[in-house]
Amino acid sequence: MYQKKEKKRKPEIVVISDVHLGTFGCRAEELLEYLRSIKPKILIMNGDIIDIWRFSRRYWGKAHTEIIRRILKLMTKGTQVYYVTGNHDELLRKFPEVHAGNFHLVNKLVLNIEDKRAWIFHGDIFDVSITHAKWLAKLGSIGYDLLIMLNSLGNFFLTKMGYSKMSFSKKIKNSVKRAIKHINDFEQVAAELAIDRKYDYLVCGHIHQPIIKEISNQKGEVVYLNSGDWVENMTALEYENGAWQMYQYEYKKKQAVQDTAPVPIQVKEAEKTTMNA
Repeated sequence: MYQKKEKKRKPEIVVISDVHLGTFGCRAEELLEYLRSIKPKILIMNGDIIDIWRFSRRYWGKAHTEIIRRILKLMTKGTQVYYVTGNHDELLRKFPEVHAGNFHLVNKLVLNIEDKRAWIFHGDIFDVSITHAKWLAKLGSIGYDLLIMLNSLGNFFLTKMGYSKMSFSKKIKNSVKRAIKHINDFEQVAAELAIDRKYDYLVCGHIHQPIIKEISNQKGEVVYLNSGDWVENMTALEYENGAWQMYQYEYKKKQAVQDTAPVPIQVKEAEKTTMNA
């Protein structure tokens, strides 16, 4: 029986980051469904899309390949695709900027959005463990992989017993004071620099914490946005009709027809944050 094709949403800008293709924790099937549901004018892949640090062929499944094909298809249909390098795909930083048709490989991006300017980069430059102790960051990355594996095993038993799934890594990050301080420091340092340079929007990834909030000091203010990730949160930033929104992928249990439309996420700390100059 012929089934009517679902109409794609057409946001002006979409930002995704921290996909970590080629790793165990990557939620490739969910991301693929999300990408199939949209047709943006601009798609920004803000770092750590292909995880060169931890890449393994055994984790590169069909959905991983289909994501690349889907992005290429969007390019052929007119979408401008910007690949902003991150720390897990830092090998690409050895190459000069590439601009080929609708594809752009860059280390950072300044985008004019109507009458405002957005400063877009992955964000690892503000991470001390990355800039001064890369071996420590890679060790932590291995530990993170192990936690994701244990999380999957735990969720298997939780669902068997009729309970909802949990993200252990998110709970740890949200409860450990040191992790919270690291996130807050990251946001404030990045925001201060953006305010000094008079940007209206600051768009990052890296710390896997989806959020939209206004940060200000005595010199001015900036809207700080973090696109989250496609390992724990499955979130993306979308710009449409003059406003940014955070979307989170949700899906029902597999049925004849699966509901894969993204839904608004309740973003914590959306209120204004004031810093000391």
